[in-house]
Amino acid sequence: MKSLFLATAAVAAFAAAPAFAQSGPVGSVGVSYSNTGIDLGPVDADSDSYAIDGVVAVDAFNGWTATFAGQVAHNDDANDTGVAGTAHLTRMAGSDLRFGGFVGAADAGDETAWTVGGEVQKYLANATLTGAVAWTTADDIDVDAWTVAGDAAFYVMPNLRLNAGLSYSDVDAGAGSADLWTYGVGAEYEIANTPFSVAAGFNRGDVEDLTIDTWTIGLRYSFGGGLQARDRAGAALPGAGIAGLLGAL
Repeated sequence: MKSLFLATAAVAAFAAAPAFAQSGPVGSVGVSYSNTGIDLGPVDADSDSYAIDGVVAVDAFNGWTATFAGQVAHNDDANDTGVAGTAHLTRMAGSDLRFGGFVGAADAGDETAWTVGGEVQKYLANATLTGAVAWTTADDIDVDAWTVAGDAAFYVMPNLRLNAGLSYSDVDAGAGSADLWTYGVGAEYEIANTPFSVAAGFNRGDVEDLTIDTWTIGLRYSFGGGLQARDRAGAALPGAGIAGLLGAL
């Protein structure tokens, strides 16, 4: 279900910080473990999953940046493997504001869910604000959703990032519609003098009487720069890995 709702929204910001210069590919590769609990009144269940993901941001043309992200995840309980990918095209407006759009595809059961949207990031001295708006559709299972969301990431120290996010989705499932609220927090700590970092996140989704809680831990290898450099280079856009919205890996 989570792959249907690639989160997003518009953000306002108040102060500026210089962007890092990008002289080569910037990105990361990570592995993670997640535990998801589903609560539906008297019925509850949980499942475990494992994932590997990667993201890279590269200079494209005339000041534009292309960001490509992908993930392969395996759910132990369902014995099912899913694949998701996102492509972004963004550019800087001045030294502290990035804007653009994206398209993504993700497994939705035996079908594919497609998402398109717009996004914006504001870079502050010790923070990154992210937002977007998106539309997701999976024709064969008759699901459409509009989503708006935002995320704020704060650098307590240069090698410690904390973030919190919120999203709202208006979901039309053919037979009816529902409101989905998703919110979460995350943290990533870069190990001193290494390209490795450890991360953890918590995500909650509420729709009608259904609650979905997901805890995630992971290990990440970065190239081309550390935590904040990934942000500034466009390698931390919605759906683009560990620094994405809602603390999700």
